[in-house]
Amino acid sequence: MNTSAFTPSTAEESASRASVTGRSERRGWRVVDIVVAAVLGVAIGLVFWVWNTIGYAWFTAADGLTPGFGGIAAGIWLLGGVVGGLVIRKPGAALVVELVAAIVSMLIGNVWGVSTILSGLVQGLGAELVFALFLYRRFTPTVAVLAGVGAAAGAWIFELFYGSSPNILKSFEVNAIYLGSLVVSGAILAGLVGWLLVRALAATGALSRFAAGRETRIEV
Repeated sequence: MNTSAFTPSTAEESASRASVTGRSERRGWRVVDIVVAAVLGVAIGLVFWVWNTIGYAWFTAADGLTPGFGGIAAGIWLLGGVVGGLVIRKPGAALVVELVAAIVSMLIGNVWGVSTILSGLVQGLGAELVFALFLYRRFTPTVAVLAGVGAAAGAWIFELFYGSSPNILKSFEVNAIYLGSLVVSGAILAGLVGWLLVRALAATGALSRFAAGRETRIEV
């Protein structure tokens, strides 16, 4: 009789512990999360390195056509945060992948040097804030696009104040055009392309240990 009386309480305690453990596992980083974040960071860093030539040429041409419009080419440099957040789905993932990619891009060699790391930091934070806003529970195309926009906003704020010739010294019109073009580029080249890239990776089975991979299998 005594055992029966305490059973509901024990069951409730067990359920509570299981709930806490489940939340901890969802938020805590596994070894596989760390490894995949590093692999994604290196891979996207190589993409950045290639884009340093293509994207910079596009940036220069667009900016020459309309000052500030060069931001339309910047979206690929914002890709790491979106992909990292969509795949790993843990606090800090967007920031870590974008930052690792920026470091790899700098180490291979580019014209921006150490500022690449600072740029990666604020861009990753911009994407991270969007995933945090949705409590790391929603990873739809809309959220991916918003993460790309967040990364673009981070890039715009950083460049507004950083460097020997910060954008704040330029006209309001130029800064407005640059913000608009950055947002469009971030939404499409980072957000939408990032979401499609994750879907393509999941379809190969490479993300089978992640929710992104399991969701794709269920849909198929």
